Amino acid sequence: MATGERVGSSPQWPVEARLAALLPDLLIFRKPRESEPELTTAQGVLLGIHVTGFTALMDRFSQTCKSEHDMDKLVHIFSYYISDIVEHVLCFGGDILNITGSMLLALWTVEQNQLSDIITLVAKCSLEIQEKFGIYHTREGQDLQLKIGLSAGRISQVVVGNEQRQHLLVIGRDVDDVQLAQHLARANEIVLSWNCWKLCEQYMFEVEIMREDEAVKLRDMRTIGPFDFDEHFDKCLDYLPYYRTNADTLRTALELDPDSALEKTLRKHIMKNLLKKIDEGQAIEYISEFRTMTMVLVSLEFHKTAWMLHFCHLIQEAVSYISTVIETVGGQLIRILTFEKSCMFFCVFGLPGDKKPDECAHALDCSFSIFSFCWENLAEIKLVSISVTNGPVFCGMVGAVARHEYTVIGPKVSLVARMITAYPGLVSCDEVTYLKSKLPAYNFKKLPEKMMKNISNPGQMYEYLGHRRCIMFGKRHLARERNKNYPLLDREKELEAFRMAQEGCLHEKKGQAVLYEGGKGYGKSQLLAEINFLVQKEGHRVLPLKLKEADSKQCFYAIQTLMAIFFEIDMCPACYRQECLHKQLHGMVEEPLHCLFNDLFFVKFPLSFKVSHMDDLSRQRKIKACFFQVLQEAVRETPLIFLIDEAQHMDAASWEFLGTLLSSVPIIIVMTLTSTFNLCSWAQHFLQSPQAVLVPISKLAVNSLLRMACWELKVVSIPQELQIYFLHRCFGNPLYCEVLCQDLLSKDVLLFCDLQKEEEENSKWETLSANAMKSTMYSISPASPGEDQELHVCTVKDNVTLDSVLLPPLLKEIAVNQLDQLTPEEQLLIKCAAVIGHSFHIDLLQHLLPGWDRHKLLKVLGALVDTHVFHWCKKSQELPAKPVFVPPSIKIIEQTKEKKKKSDAGYPLKLGEELSLQQPEVLEFGVPLLREAARELWPKAQQIALHLECACFLQDWACRCGSCHGGDFVPFHRFAICSTKSSSGTSRFCSYKNTGSVLTPVITDKLQLPSPEDSFQFQTKPSRSHEAFPSRHCRTEEEFLDQVNRKLAQSSPEKDVLTWKPCQCEEILKLVLSPLTQHCLVIGETTCAFYYLLEAAAASLDLADNYMAFFYLKKASGLLGRPSAFSFFKKHKVKISQFEEATFCSLRSEVCFNMGQITVAKKLARQALRLLKRNFPWTWFGVLFQTLLEKYWHSCSLDQPPDNTSENKKKLAVLLQKAHCLSLLWQLYNVEATGSSRRFACLAALMQKNSAEEFANEAQVVSTYVALSQFSQNMGDWEKWLHCEQMAIQKSSLCWFSREGLLATAQLMQALAYTKLCLGRLDFSIRLGFKAQEISRYLRKPSLENLVLSVLFRSAFLKKRFDLCIHVLETQWALISQGHDVLGLACFYSACLDLLLYGKGWLCRPFGECLHFIQHYEHSCVLTSQSNVMLGVHSSLAMWFARHSQWNPFVHHFSKARQLVKRTNASLFGSHGFVRFLECHVLMLQKMPEGVFVHMPPETHSQTLKYFQEFFSRCVTCPVYHQWVSELKDSVMRECGKRESLSLTDTCFTRIWIEGQFLEENNSFEANLGVQRFDRVADAKETKDEEEIQECTC
Repeated sequence: MATGERVGSSPQWPVEARLAALLPDLLIFRKPRESEPELTTAQGVLLGIHVTGFTALMDRFSQTCKSEHDMDKLVHIFSYYISDIVEHVLCFGGDILNITGSMLLALWTVEQNQLSDIITLVAKCSLEIQEKFGIYHTREGQDLQLKIGLSAGRISQVVVGNEQRQHLLVIGRDVDDVQLAQHLARANEIVLSWNCWKLCEQYMFEVEIMREDEAVKLRDMRTIGPFDFDEHFDKCLDYLPYYRTNADTLRTALELDPDSALEKTLRKHIMKNLLKKIDEGQAIEYISEFRTMTMVLVSLEFHKTAWMLHFCHLIQEAVSYISTVIETVGGQLIRILTFEKSCMFFCVFGLPGDKKPDECAHALDCSFSIFSFCWENLAEIKLVSISVTNGPVFCGMVGAVARHEYTVIGPKVSLVARMITAYPGLVSCDEVTYLKSKLPAYNFKKLPEKMMKNISNPGQMYEYLGHRRCIMFGKRHLARERNKNYPLLDREKELEAFRMAQEGCLHEKKGQAVLYEGGKGYGKSQLLAEINFLVQKEGHRVLPLKLKEADSKQCFYAIQTLMAIFFEIDMCPACYRQECLHKQLHGMVEEPLHCLFNDLFFVKFPLSFKVSHMDDLSRQRKIKACFFQVLQEAVRETPLIFLIDEAQHMDAASWEFLGTLLSSVPIIIVMTLTSTFNLCSWAQHFLQSPQAVLVPISKLAVNSLLRMACWELKVVSIPQELQIYFLHRCFGNPLYCEVLCQDLLSKDVLLFCDLQKEEEENSKWETLSANAMKSTMYSISPASPGEDQELHVCTVKDNVTLDSVLLPPLLKEIAVNQLDQLTPEEQLLIKCAAVIGHSFHIDLLQHLLPGWDRHKLLKVLGALVDTHVFHWCKKSQELPAKPVFVPPSIKIIEQTKEKKKKSDAGYPLKLGEELSLQQPEVLEFGVPLLREAARELWPKAQQIALHLECACFLQDWACRCGSCHGGDFVPFHRFAICSTKSSSGTSRFCSYKNTGSVLTPVITDKLQLPSPEDSFQFQTKPSRSHEAFPSRHCRTEEEFLDQVNRKLAQSSPEKDVLTWKPCQCEEILKLVLSPLTQHCLVIGETTCAFYYLLEAAAASLDLADNYMAFFYLKKASGLLGRPSAFSFFKKHKVKISQFEEATFCSLRSEVCFNMGQITVAKKLARQALRLLKRNFPWTWFGVLFQTLLEKYWHSCSLDQPPDNTSENKKKLAVLLQKAHCLSLLWQLYNVEATGSSRRFACLAALMQKNSAEEFANEAQVVSTYVALSQFSQNMGDWEKWLHCEQMAIQKSSLCWFSREGLLATAQLMQALAYTKLCLGRLDFSIRLGFKAQEISRYLRKPSLENLVLSVLFRSAFLKKRFDLCIHVLETQWALISQGHDVLGLACFYSACLDLLLYGKGWLCRPFGECLHFIQHYEHSCVLTSQSNVMLGVHSSLAMWFARHSQWNPFVHHFSKARQLVKRTNASLFGSHGFVRFLECHVLMLQKMPEGVFVHMPPETHSQTLKYFQEFFSRCVTCPVYHQWVSELKDSVMRECGKRESLSLTDTCFTRIWIEGQFLEENNSFEANLGVQRFDRVADAKETKDEEEIQECTC
């Protein structure tokens, strides 16, 4: 049977059939016997098959295997190989007795006179097996071959065990003969035992005598005379009453009528773990797992004089004891093997459901107990050998459907068998078991290295000597040392509890105890280390001690060790111990009482007369009294503190002593423990003391956990996927975080780069990972701040997927222990949920659980939620109630379809179902590591099958949400790729169908890409909402605003105008697209994975998450492979359409643009256009020629849209991508303020406008005109600016009121708010801005909302409404701080600086924070490409330093601003920055005569006036600042005319802006396009002369 593959029919079998499939016919059809072991005999033929090379193959894998999944190939090979052999044996009527490791034993039970015919049948079966399966070539170079042995004669059988668990043994001389024949055979040989040879028809066989009276080698069968094997086969069927001719089952035992008595008998022969899963109806493929377990092999060798029946009774006695001992600590006896007068018992610790902490220690203790019992209690025993190993193994089903067994396979299984022969008569263990047991080293003894067959590197071996009393006391130490690299996190409350206890002890002179309780890894030891450091710093005396589990078994051990530390004899040599102790006791304890401490401290004081007359109880009391006296004297000199780590391992006598000590001596006791439930009564009494305080230790907060991760990795920022990695695996546990960081560093999966190193623009997409990380905001300060300290960030290497990084063994062991504490059905549910992801929908979970109804699912989920394994997500994280379209999922074969229809008939899987419970339908894991550990338990083949099911299910929901009216995130994506849908680009998947005995692969249909035929219906006709409103065009902005207000006021679901449901695209990205890409990658469906990676990247950009878009596109790049240096060699690994390649380039271009990588963004945008058959010129001549074509030829070449709707949408998909690329190009060229770039930008804008005219979608047209309006304003083209805006207003009336149209409306409103701000109509700008912000927030468009808020701030700032400015900035901070957007934060801090300079005392952020941000991110490519923003930032910083007379930093920032001023344009940010720069320039001009600028060349008035002239010529489309600049220019010209050296400070600028009424709301610039500045208001006109005087005197 293929491991992990689905069995089509077995889950539907009754329980009796499933039990029968695990057991031989010999047991099923056996007559009931008494409980005592009873020998029964029968005649039969035995076939033994040994797979050679399997141990050597395992050894090869063990040299390279790093985890359980690396052995998946090994198990896959063996399972397929053995399943074919099992099927063949069943076809010949054999009864498979057992499948053990690499061996198979089969039996044909017949009468004695039928033996010769059956031997012929079995010989023929053996020859065919050797012919078909004799040699199996593996890719690893190690061939698997068969050695076959046959014997015949009397077979004895006996059942041993108890009423709960029984085992069938087949013993006897002929059983030994078949094993001997196997050993004599070489690879590809068949050997018959001598008795078998004597009983067969010898004339029919060609043989070779190997050893007289021992064995013969079978070469072939002779075809003599009229012998017909088919007739012989039919004849033999009469001898086999249980042979099943039906090919569907191959075994009669699988079709027996229900029999409760038989079922009860069979259940005793199956492990309880497996029985629970069978009773719950778990499918066979869900039972197999890869996990780390401990194997124990017990070998008993008896004297050959023992009779057979007595031998069986000895085995019975051993079985009873072994089972009793190991089952109490999670062990199971799974196999008993006999050979001659020896017997082996194979035990396993840690099977599913049985995992316990300290598994290796329990296995060693049980082994030693069994070793002692067998030597002492079993008569006729000759030798007892026990070996113990620990390691990753496969535990699950091996064989065929009709006959399979639960077995354990792995390199450590082979090792444990080899150790028995290498180290006889001992309890031996490997090094892994020795280390994991954590038992004292004096309990072990190193063994010499020995060669073992087919084991190349067995490692160091140890003999376990059992628990021996420690000949010494413990030594002072704590589990952890204080971390000097970073401080303790989130432990203020815990330290405060200690401080209070410390004060209470010092002031009230009473003993105080603080007990910290917390789970493993919560930082208890680290907290003790911190307390140890603090109190030693204060001069207190500290006695630290860490306990282990073994210490709890030694009476008074903790106090013995603490007092040894107190007397300072724990570290001194044994020869000086008595002398040192005598000095410590002198003066405090009477000399005759010193001998009381002889046994306690291993010294030899002379026995005094007084002590010799004391009984043991009196001596113990006197020792305690002496300790109290000594400690009482000690605390008078200096405070004394006991620090005890892992106090749950303290013995009861020590707890009693400490309780008395606490009430009598003013001492401080600090302990840590994991739980208080299992403590002894004296410990409970101690906890109830009024002087003891129990303090629970909480988990770390999210920010603290991420800070710890950064400090462990020595970086100040980690990427978003790494944050998710830590949060999902740690859940606030600091130990888990530390171990995961060390694991990532050891696996070399991270890439580190210097944050402060000046970022150079990259020209290749493949090397942008570090730049992508630098484009995000970091929030972690260095652990040890220093001025010259280098700051680093880290990224994940391109070829690494964090989700596939396996857990470190330590953490996996912890998680599997937790998993095994749950019920089998809870374990299965968690394992299936783990495949889905960290978050999962219950409908998808039910889809993976065959046979589970809704009631059962909710019941189990409820139990897991109650235990906090899962928790319900918020409503905002649910999937949409109704899918907008249903693309095709994989087509399952007819048999699977019928099965699913039957199983799902009563519970249709629809996401629209409402739960009977008032709960959301999405859950998340609530326990750290559980999901990762559970997922790693699956065999790889079964993982792939489950991922395929998930992919097919989620495909139906991979689209925009219902609020967005569905559709692809890449517009019309499915229509553009429909031509490649049916190509051979998608791979095929294997599923498995039942042929009666073995699973054979069959090919199902492909996992199809979404197709247009099954997609949603795009709205092509005007909706009723469009018809409900007048179709006349809006002529003014006021009309447009009124129309929008009317539409929003009339919105209602009944009228289908606007469905006010929140957008759920973010949830779809998280719960559908992101997991779907992972599922497709796991199953190897790279074409679909690439499709959904593009969708996920587009969705991330739509949600303004540029880094995650880069993350998905980086994954897509890995699928395509590295590009060739020569374009004609370019060949992708994945077959994709030209449209998808163009989209891939377009998305990467947008991501690069957002990262400030201008060069590579241009390159990719051009490449995308070329793939879309829309070339963009490279030279100025090409620009000129293309401009002429676009202006005069394009209008005559517009094509009529095709009648075919699908073709129309395919064309529309291409048009939209073209327009998007052209929009990117003009924005990219607009960044560079050169004449050449301006020409390229103008051409791109013209081409975008022409492309927009081909759109059938009015919303897209409006968005295009809005973008062109913005471009024209930036270029200073007043006429085109207002013309495009007016066109957008008119087109908006024709836009059907969908979500897409609403987005275009919001964009237009933002553009109008921007325009009115530039023109000085501030109140109207604020009205438009708030309305645009409301819509963009509803639409969940953070980038648009951030842009609107920037405009709102500037309008409110110029209106001097500083309270509104603060409100806007707080809203903006809440928006951008979540995404860590560097550019958004730069704009935010620029606004904060404006408020600091001119806000009349209003403050949003302190200046230090603003400066700190700029200093760390000014070299980022994101900011270096944004000259407009950075000009304002550096000019504002210069003004701040000038205000505080800090001229050196003023010069620094002013110089940077002067370098940027030539690279700005007429945009709002550019004009604002220019104004700030002019202020600085004028200030510097006035300060020149004072000599404060020593290292700068002197500025002249003519140079300053040239800047003013440049401002008025460039910023013509931003007249809102003109009067301000005019005031500055007038002051310079007056000074130039009067030649007066008057000082103009920033106070003057503030007064100009605040007191001079800058703007007049009623004066509009739209009436006269030639106006270059505002007219002064009436008050300003009347006081013009006074203001000039005031300006000069400032």
